[in-house]
Amino acid sequence: MPELPEVETTRRGLEPGLLDRRIEQAVVRHRGMRWPVRDDLEQLLVGRRVRRLDRRSKYLLIDCEAGWLILHLGMSGSLRLVAREHPPGKHDHLDLVLDDGNCLRLTDPRRFGAVLWQEGDPCAHALLRDLGPEPLSDAFDAHWLFDRTRGRIAPVKNVLMDGHVVVGVGNIYANESLFRAGIHPASAAGKVSLMRYARLVQAVRTTLLQAIDAGGSTLRDFVHADGSSGCFQQQCLVYGRDGQPCQRCGAVIRTTRIGQRSAFHCPRCQR
Repeated sequence: MPELPEVETTRRGLEPGLLDRRIEQAVVRHRGMRWPVRDDLEQLLVGRRVRRLDRRSKYLLIDCEAGWLILHLGMSGSLRLVAREHPPGKHDHLDLVLDDGNCLRLTDPRRFGAVLWQEGDPCAHALLRDLGPEPLSDAFDAHWLFDRTRGRIAPVKNVLMDGHVVVGVGNIYANESLFRAGIHPASAAGKVSLMRYARLVQAVRTTLLQAIDAGGSTLRDFVHADGSSGCFQQQCLVYGRDGQPCQRCGAVIRTTRIGQRSAFHCPRCQR
């Protein structure tokens, strides 16, 4: 699933081609997404100018004057700018035709993505209003993590992936961050000290910024707005390296299942 680095990479890639463009036509080819696309979306969008592109967690937010288009890429979705005459494929479910001859096209083979409309503050939408802080913001710090985890016996890796605690830290980035911080992924979140959480906060930020610089991770279907792939997975220190030597100490990287997801760690570097 595209996570924060992939969605932020998409936002940055789309912004130059979308900002200040007017939507001449909206084409919805399939309304049966994760949530049904509203019947009047085309009428709401036509003639509107794109004023701003934001991101909240894994949601792309497009300010269309009268309201905000909220897009989620689901498990395998992607957004690309293509020429308006470029023929759509069977999995191309939404086009926003722009006044420069291009169109923003949403491709989603599994249709787990979302195309939503919100008037007013987009973060007031039911899917966004209860989310935790952005990991690259000042609101996410060691004291926040420490206070939110007191008394919790859940593995720290699961808590780090909980969007009510902090948003956008998917499985790859949780594994990498915990390795950088020297914390075992199965450690009880309530027993991690404030000092160790300070290291983890810094590790999360470093990992996510590095991933954004690398264009995110492409493991299956994700591609950038220009059709290229992310390459962060080639820089991973533990994720996907089961049985290989740790690049720090030489111990063998191990993997286990935590919360139905693979957890990779170095038994010597992470305690």
